[in-house]
Amino acid sequence: MPNWAPASVGADCPIFRNARHPVGLAQRRPDAAEPVGPVGGLAARVGVVEILDLVRGVIELAPFTRAQSIAFGDLRSKRYRKGAFLLLGAALFGSVGLWSRYLDHAYPGRKPADWADRLGRVRATLGEPDRMRALRKMGQSAPTDAGAQLGNVRTPALIVEGSLDPDWVDPRAEGEAIVAAMPAGVGEVAVIEGAGHYPHDQYPEETVSLMLAFLETHTRA
Repeated sequence: MPNWAPASVGADCPIFRNARHPVGLAQRRPDAAEPVGPVGGLAARVGVVEILDLVRGVIELAPFTRAQSIAFGDLRSKRYRKGAFLLLGAALFGSVGLWSRYLDHAYPGRKPADWADRLGRVRATLGEPDRMRALRKMGQSAPTDAGAQLGNVRTPALIVEGSLDPDWVDPRAEGEAIVAAMPAGVGEVAVIEGAGHYPHDQYPEETVSLMLAFLETHTRA
């Protein structure tokens, strides 16, 4: 049975699995080891902690890095409530349709030009054997191991959130909570206005601008 826990996913990621190999990227160019992670940021965080001596900076994009809890009052937020119910339904019933509706909700406003085609490819892929099962298992894993490592992070970290991310009532507050769990002065938060859960896809220029400024400040000295 595959293990979908973040630590296992992170350990199986090639950039971390091969980081110490003689021909690994980080071994050949330590200044280039700057992992960037979107939804899988929690796995990236676990992996990065394992190779901290090779890492110069970390950027997480809308990450699930802390254990989550839902307060009754959170459901007053229509954006959050809709996203939570769509995710729950997709996980419980293995529904490709509900997952597609969640993705549409997670991209508020601006969408990529090929959005309809992309959703079609997502539906087709999730219709393949075991694809939805893998997605459900990943969604059921808790980021407790990633969250437990936040206090061990010493490398500069940038947490990028979308202001309209439906996965949190207050995306900025979630980013600030991640930073607060790190040692003082290590992390910082940036919020892209109007973006949902995939800011790098909706607002690539703004996301790259934030990333380059962070890397210039923290990793090129």
